Amino acid sequence: MVRKYVVSARGGRGTHPDIQSALRAAAARGRAARIEIAPGRYEEQLTVHGEVELVAAGEPGSVVLGRPRGTVLTTLGSVVVRGLVLTGRDADAGVVHCRAGFLTLDRVEVRAHHGVCVHVPTGTCATLTDSGFRFGRTVFAGSTGVVERCRFAGAADNAIAVIESARVTVRDSRVDGAAIHGVRVSDAWAHLTGCEITGTERTAVIADAQAELTVEDCRIEGVHAAALEFVERSRGAVRGTRVLDAENGIVVASGADPQVRGCVFTGCRDTGIHVQDAGLGAFEDCEVVDAGNVAVLSTRGGAPRVDGCRVSGGNVGIAVTDRARGRFTGCQVRDLTGVGLRVWDESKAVFEDVRVERCPFGLDAKGNGGTTAELTGVSFGDFDMIAVAAVGQSRVTLRGATAERGLLGFGAGEEAQLHLHDCTVTGVETGGALAFGTARLVARNLTVTGAQSYGLCGTGSAYLDVTGGSFEDCAATGLRCDGECGGRLVDCSVTGTSGTAVQHNGRVQLVSLRTTLPVKEITEPAPPPTIVNNYHGPVFVEAVHSAQLAWGNTNVVQQQTHQSRPDDRSERTGQTARTDDAGRGDPADRP
Repeated sequence: MVRKYVVSARGGRGTHPDIQSALRAAAARGRAARIEIAPGRYEEQLTVHGEVELVAAGEPGSVVLGRPRGTVLTTLGSVVVRGLVLTGRDADAGVVHCRAGFLTLDRVEVRAHHGVCVHVPTGTCATLTDSGFRFGRTVFAGSTGVVERCRFAGAADNAIAVIESARVTVRDSRVDGAAIHGVRVSDAWAHLTGCEITGTERTAVIADAQAELTVEDCRIEGVHAAALEFVERSRGAVRGTRVLDAENGIVVASGADPQVRGCVFTGCRDTGIHVQDAGLGAFEDCEVVDAGNVAVLSTRGGAPRVDGCRVSGGNVGIAVTDRARGRFTGCQVRDLTGVGLRVWDESKAVFEDVRVERCPFGLDAKGNGGTTAELTGVSFGDFDMIAVAAVGQSRVTLRGATAERGLLGFGAGEEAQLHLHDCTVTGVETGGALAFGTARLVARNLTVTGAQSYGLCGTGSAYLDVTGGSFEDCAATGLRCDGECGGRLVDCSVTGTSGTAVQHNGRVQLVSLRTTLPVKEITEPAPPPTIVNNYHGPVFVEAVHSAQLAWGNTNVVQQQTHQSRPDDRSERTGQTARTDDAGRGDPADRP
């Protein structure tokens, strides 16, 4: 049976003047106790043992318990606190310290200036409900806990820290303005559901040191760094979470491998999904809207798996750079100001069943021979410039790809290699495929329809290897080879009612060409004659004054004399030039 004790600073029959005296009375009886505290401020430091309930007799917040410095409430046993305000300063062990047993804080406000609000150490358990925590952090270290419908505001550190193998569930709570992280999970387990986090100075929710973190149906907004971060081989899941106005939507690095599904990242200032430094991660059915730099970025050794994600607005859609990898399946990229897909700098990317629409560039590949992109079933539509561009020494392979309504379909330049298998280009303003520089273009069953200039063009020292190509209704020519471009065209067909079938330089083999249009060999014009002028003497292109000239001589001797004028003591120089072997010279200067 629970015995009730009443505390009132005003006194009265059967009351205790302070909380500590009521606790002593309860301890003397050794039974469960309920201590009802009248409204007021109590300057006490309490240590509570056993089964005790501390309750504000008035409205929540009507009882203030505080100390100028240090811990205010230490609990050992099964302690419940309801409706109190606990305030302290410089409390490194916590304004509330659950030293042992079980602690429940219900409709409580804890204020910790320069310290910890609540400390729940190893072997203990705490439940926090409908409470507020201001200025300090709440720490679960090796403990277990449940946080429901709480608010954490203005923490000078992490608002909630779950560390050292702790296990904590946080539901329907709010974190505002933490100076570091909103929630940090380090070498521990945590599950966040229905929470809202805003205004953190660093990452809003972070998992490090092999932590396991689940974030579900949360909202993160207006944070100064990343909204979510998984690092140091952490695991977990993020589901149904919305991020708005963060530097990065989610960052995955150093071997971490979260499962992310059904999330929306809107207005991220740098990247929506950011994987780097050997980070992994599976991203499914996510959406990135209006990213400031790159919507989905894999860089510096990252290797994400992205399935069914949607990208719209912003600059770059999906980028794999700096020796990174990535596999992207069933994604949609549209309405960008830059490039839809990018593979740079020794990176390797695989794209399957991806759709890119209304972007100036479809795919941009650049780098050395270790830069590769493989595209299967990818379609590009309504691009301003080019669907696929491969430069440097990059290697790009397309299978079953389509390019519709743009300037140029597929292009390879410099030393790049472009392989096209069963690809189609329709309705382009310039040409279907282009190779220039020393690039190599290999095409099998390439179809180009309705190009307003050419179907296939090679220029410079490029090499074309085309078999089974079909070029239909190309306005100027089906195939064109300029400069020193060489190669082999086998079993190709060119159809239409105007233009030429082939314009070539004689360096390309035409095998089994099917066409009714003319084939023309481009003859190089003769170089202009070289004019050589031989002059046996000086040549002047501008007026020359006061010059001494001698040419065609074996020896030339020049003499100078100095004469003084008595009247002004100035010096005048007399000069004499003499030539040998009847050489030529200026007559005015001959001796």
